[in-house]
Amino acid sequence: MKSLFSILQDVAVVPSFSSYEEKILPYITSNIEKIEGASWQRVPDNNLVATIPGNPGRKPVALAAHLDKINHFGENPPQKLPFHLEDSRVTGQMDNSVGIAIILATAQLAASRSFPPLLLLFSEMEESFGLKHHPRLLKNSGKGLRHGMGAERISRYLIEIKQRLSCVMTVDTTPLFKGEQGVALYSGHWEFTGKTPTPSEVKRTNEVRDELLSIDPQILLANNTNDYLHYGVALNRDEQSGIPSLALEPAIHPYHEKNESVFLEDIERVFRILIRWLEQRK
Repeated sequence: MKSLFSILQDVAVVPSFSSYEEKILPYITSNIEKIEGASWQRVPDNNLVATIPGNPGRKPVALAAHLDKINHFGENPPQKLPFHLEDSRVTGQMDNSVGIAIILATAQLAASRSFPPLLLLFSEMEESFGLKHHPRLLKNSGKGLRHGMGAERISRYLIEIKQRLSCVMTVDTTPLFKGEQGVALYSGHWEFTGKTPTPSEVKRTNEVRDELLSIDPQILLANNTNDYLHYGVALNRDEQSGIPSLALEPAIHPYHEKNESVFLEDIERVFRILIRWLEQRK
């Protein structure tokens, strides 16, 4: 079983830039296949949904992370991206290497913990940076691509297979701490999407929020944009759904640049919170 930071290094060095997410998929699937009873499904184009067995008496929880990194390296990027592990932080292309690593490390523990069944949602094209600033570096110069399309495609797939979920928890990185340590929780996608939530969605979202705060009262309640918005809208088109979509995120600084840094303590903190939450989730 690989350690969290060993997985992080493996993920961070792969140049899986927006529209080239397939470069990281073999690593993810090889890790999934080592988990007893786990399976995975490729969702066109570069999306992946993995199923991890858990307590069959509990409703499945989805853990989500986006696959794409921003290409800050131009037309000839290195085959391995820079990665540096220090005493207190890790530096490299951490958005969203951190989220992928935390989810994979959590899934490794499923067999030895009392987790609900897990769905791991790995999405393409979360980032809008490349589309706005250098579409020439994307496949087909970005034509036909849009940010958030991966989460939307995964959501359609889950609806098609009639997958029941108790919650979607996205793990990404947050710029809100501006260089300081911290962990943030986003829990109001409707503040950005404009979609009016049902009373059931608000109630269930607040319950998840309170569960996380009971584990770590120092989590910062905030809001920002990432795939949790797309899951929140797409999975709640049916007014009866009421599926909470939240995001739990360690601080990152700088953000959307080369050599992004994340504090080791914040990464471990999110990892611990997720484990305890999954063990306690009813």
